[in-house]
Amino acid sequence: MDLESNYEVTRTAEFILSRNFTRVALQFPDELLKDSTKVVGALRSRLRSLRETNGEHKQIGLFVMADTTYGSCCIDEVGASHVNADCVIHYGHTCLSPTTTLPAFYVFGKASISISSCLENLLNHTLTNEKPILVLYGLEYAHAIPHIKEELVESSRSYGPKSKVDIQFADVMCSMRNPSEDHRNSNGLLGILGSYTSNDGSAAAADTRYSIGGLIWDIPEEHKMEDYQLFWIGPENSAFANVVLTFNNCEIARYDAMEDHLVTDVSQQKRILKRRYYLVEKAKDASIVGILVGTLGVAGYLHMIHQMKELIAAAGKKAYVLVMGRPNPAKLANFPECDVFIYVSCAQTALLDSKEFLAPVITPFEATLAFNRGSQWTGAYVMEFQDLINSAPMEVGDQPNEARFSFLKGGYVEDFDVQGNLWEKHEGTCPFL
Repeated sequence: MDLESNYEVTRTAEFILSRNFTRVALQFPDELLKDSTKVVGALRSRLRSLRETNGEHKQIGLFVMADTTYGSCCIDEVGASHVNADCVIHYGHTCLSPTTTLPAFYVFGKASISISSCLENLLNHTLTNEKPILVLYGLEYAHAIPHIKEELVESSRSYGPKSKVDIQFADVMCSMRNPSEDHRNSNGLLGILGSYTSNDGSAAAADTRYSIGGLIWDIPEEHKMEDYQLFWIGPENSAFANVVLTFNNCEIARYDAMEDHLVTDVSQQKRILKRRYYLVEKAKDASIVGILVGTLGVAGYLHMIHQMKELIAAAGKKAYVLVMGRPNPAKLANFPECDVFIYVSCAQTALLDSKEFLAPVITPFEATLAFNRGSQWTGAYVMEFQDLINSAPMEVGDQPNEARFSFLKGGYVEDFDVQGNLWEKHEGTCPFL
């Protein structure tokens, strides 16, 4: 696919000019950095052409960003601030998390896919299952979904009336983010589950809206997600793991577009839940907790950190806040006093494989289960920390003083208040850059 089409050069230039941006940061992940100079050249040429057509003469600065501070799927607002950028153009795989200060425009890219082969696998899988199908996909395949839908209509006719298929496709939530618009629009911080009302107040008000990884869809109120079979188009990456964990009660099949084959066994992904449950039990025995700040751009991260500090204090434990780039065993080894770490980041970077770490790394949702006495894990799993913020307020009152049974230690233990017995040099905050 040519560079102009894959990187949506014309559409990007029109976005920049329509918003009157003059300093634009172009964020590339490592695997796309090789194309950055070509993209800048094509974009600069297109901007010049559009400005001449409109009779404008203002200069627009383009700045390439690489080696992001945190995960490359998030907008690097810290890097953009170094060049005083007034917007960010993000290329490649993204989690589409809401931004804090800067507007962002997303270019997902257009990964190669065989429309006919994908459709054939989808139809064959549909006809062997009684449940309706919900199609989810990596955002790099969003360009192919309209074509799959068109061919699906044609193919369904050839199968005859007795082979009626019930297939629903998720939609892309948006291709741009603006913090001011997100603040006014409730969809800007859309949680995994929430009801909505249509503009005309029609029957759509009875639907339930779901969103995950930049995708959004509605199902009738009388249905549950467990009633659907999920069909994922894309690789086995962090976005897919997010889907598997969040909807772990659903049957899932995955079409690998690169290898052109269907994978129906995702048991390996679901085994991650057992590992996460073990980490929750291990976190319950922690006395000192480190809160790892894994983002400085995703909206709501400060609120989440404050919420975690309140939760930890109510559980009678000590909290340190650690600000660093991408965590690794060597960095966290500098804080051996921490028994567990809570990683506040976007959903697609939150699951760190901490087997090589001295202490486990858990998510805010797992911390809520571990430090709220009496909490029970029902199997539901929440990846987005915005969903914890938007959900009912957590009970962080006084915790019971009676002994607690520890599955790891095999007996009853007493949680004690360590607030006055620890190093207070930084008043509970230990930044590490």
